Amino acid sequence: MEMKKEECANAILVLQESLIALKDKDAPKLRELSDRTIHSSCFYQNEGSITSAVLIYTLSKLIERQDYNKIKLWDSFVNKFSSYIELAISALKKSNMSGYEKELVRARESLAGMSVNLKIYVQEVLRKASINKGAKLYEHGLSLGKTSELLGITKWELAEYTSQKQTQEINYQTINIKTRAKMALDFFS
Repeated sequence: MEMKKEECANAILVLQESLIALKDKDAPKLRELSDRTIHSSCFYQNEGSITSAVLIYTLSKLIERQDYNKIKLWDSFVNKFSSYIELAISALKKSNMSGYEKELVRARESLAGMSVNLKIYVQEVLRKASINKGAKLYEHGLSLGKTSELLGITKWELAEYTSQKQTQEINYQTINIKTRAKMALDFFS
């Protein structure tokens, strides 16, 4: 499905703001921008929107945890990554969806392979970011199967994460003894 002009303009704005936030090492802004892409990811279900959400969220986590300090040549990585994002923006401006998606994949590959010492760690952060964003897509109504297919994660990983999240969100209330006794009597009568 092709993006509408307003969605395309929003994707361009998100990517431009993400580059600024990345250079400023502004993790909260990156997280907010990632969350903004979830709506269009749900509606259009295209690889570009989803990849964008995962990339931006992954960068927010690396900056938030100050993992970028462990990465040799961080500034060099930021420049290389930014060039791919600039090319993705350029492709979007020309309504070239395949070019947009291709450049985002290249940006993801540059992130995944940024450092031999951190390669496994960064890949794990990317995987967890995919699961996290998948859970958000699922919450927005996308099926478990479609979400896992779009993100390249297993249904099991996604189901496990969403069930853990739902369990954490349950508001446990203590019930006083009189109410418990009444409930027990009602149950057994």
